[in-house]
Amino acid sequence: MDLPPSFATRRTDRTLSLRKVINYHAYDDAWVPDMLTGRTMAEVGQDAFRGDLLGTDPQRSFTAVVDKACAAAQAVEDLSRTVHCSFGDFTAREYFWQISSFRGLRAHDIALVIGADPTLPDQLVQGLWEEVEPHAEQWRAIGVFGPRVELAADASRQDRLLGITGRQPDSR
Repeated sequence: MDLPPSFATRRTDRTLSLRKVINYHAYDDAWVPDMLTGRTMAEVGQDAFRGDLLGTDPQRSFTAVVDKACAAAQAVEDLSRTVHCSFGDFTAREYFWQISSFRGLRAHDIALVIGADPTLPDQLVQGLWEEVEPHAEQWRAIGVFGPRVELAADASRQDRLLGITGRQPDSR
């Protein structure tokens, strides 16, 4: 399935397929165990997780990658440990914030595109709001989020979260 031009990405010069987006998430999650042990991409090998990670059974392959990432995350005891990302060093706490925000928002985006209910769990929305809202303008300034979408004062928390991240809330 090709994704519509409205699908939220930083690059607008290419057409993405749903498979490519899911494969990118598998790629991103494949790095989590190594990143959480303090290894750099250079130590692991820049191309360690390049290519098709989904294979002929995308659901099973994706689940296996996610399960490994979740197990590594659950094993972290020191949230102040350094995680070496391709774009700088961060604490494990900051790294978790980054990946949770990205994945939570992307879950909404994908659900909307495939026609599933894009309503995120209230606890997830609240947690994302608490982490994203104080930093939204900073992240917007470096291109992570698009322009803020202005909403009515009584908009739901999810709609406000979507709006501050440059996403147009759906009108269900």
